[in-house]
Amino acid sequence: MIKAIIVDDELNAIKNLKWEIENFGKDIEVCDTFTNPVEAISAINYLKPDCVFLDIEMPEMDGFQLLSQLSFKDFDLIITTAYDNYAIKAFKAHAIDYLLKPIDSDDLLETISRVRENQKQNSLGEDVKKIIESFKPIENPKRLALPLIGKTIYVNMEDIIYCKSDGNYTEIHLVNDEKQMLSKKLKEIEEQTSVSFFRVHNSYLVNINFIKEFVKNEGLYLVLQNGSSIPVSRSKKAELLQLLNS
Repeated sequence: MIKAIIVDDELNAIKNLKWEIENFGKDIEVCDTFTNPVEAISAINYLKPDCVFLDIEMPEMDGFQLLSQLSFKDFDLIITTAYDNYAIKAFKAHAIDYLLKPIDSDDLLETISRVRENQKQNSLGEDVKKIIESFKPIENPKRLALPLIGKTIYVNMEDIIYCKSDGNYTEIHLVNDEKQMLSKKLKEIEEQTSVSFFRVHNSYLVNINFIKEFVKNEGLYLVLQNGSSIPVSRSKKAELLQLLNS
């Protein structure tokens, strides 16, 4: 029997995941659950579970901080997260499994199957420090370099209102109605911007500090402080709302 521990600051999330495991994971037993990460650290060190389902976004102590304080690390780690963002790529790169909330039963079954097959082979072990280091947010530059013909100009991040994709080019819309056209794709710009920017649509990257309204009727779109209307993809609605309300 595989012993599991669930750590999540939301009690409902724990209850839902535990129910899914009890109903679909016949050879996995949830030996304990925790909403308090400090208590979870002591329990993981003492109980020595085979796997841990860990919420990475917790207000008191995030999942990475929790991992860094563990003395026992010989378990399979499954990240549970509501955020389908850059971190997912990092989880995949380190062969760490993850479950995107709300958790799908089929996804859970696949995860349990991998834990069963790879028991003790893909545990964190001594690699946890490297993993945690790789997940640390990169210091975002306060200024963005905009290479233009014959020169490079530097703009403050807080002066960028939004960026719009135009094929292999990107329009940078700045305060005071300035606009610059770069021969870079929007994805390249996104990778250089700070955490204040969010990809609300395939063609738009927005500085959330300039959002004035989020209109949800007659389609989804944002009204920015300069009067611009920016469409919002339905797939981005939930994550954007969480970001704006946090």
